[in-house]
Amino acid sequence: MFSVELIPDAELDRAVREDWDRLLAADLPSSGRNPAPSNRPHLTLAVRDRLDPSAFGSVADLLPVTLELAGVLLLGHRDRYVLARHVVVSSQLLAVHRAVAEIAGRPEPRFSNTGTDRWTPHITLARGLTAARLATAMRLIAAPNLVGRATGARVWDADARRVTLLR
Repeated sequence: MFSVELIPDAELDRAVREDWDRLLAADLPSSGRNPAPSNRPHLTLAVRDRLDPSAFGSVADLLPVTLELAGVLLLGHRDRYVLARHVVVSSQLLAVHRAVAEIAGRPEPRFSNTGTDRWTPHITLARGLTAARLATAMRLIAAPNLVGRATGARVWDADARRVTLLR
């Protein structure tokens, strides 16, 4: 599996990591639990079973792009939830997403939520929260409205655990 991701600037990165750390300190699920150097706050633009990372070099020409974090987003599946920072949709951000989606091609059905006109931009804080743990997490995270920029882009190869930096 491959994903194409935008990397936020240092201020947005710090804010998300502070929320990750607050969740960790409370022994809650947190995206900060993974100690791998490749684990960092990011905004996923596309996920596909197969991608050629070299095809996405032109994405770097579209950066930087404004990123606005505004509140939280809750995604659910059965009795578990994903808690994320909502990323406000702007015409500039949509243009980057559409460019990436065009290069990536049509998503496999399980990744359809990253396709054109189906995408919900967010930066994940935690996965697998029960309703009770979600209530605790909501009290802990700061989630201020922040405006920054996506200054980097990468392709993540989950199978090989390899990052290809685009910028």
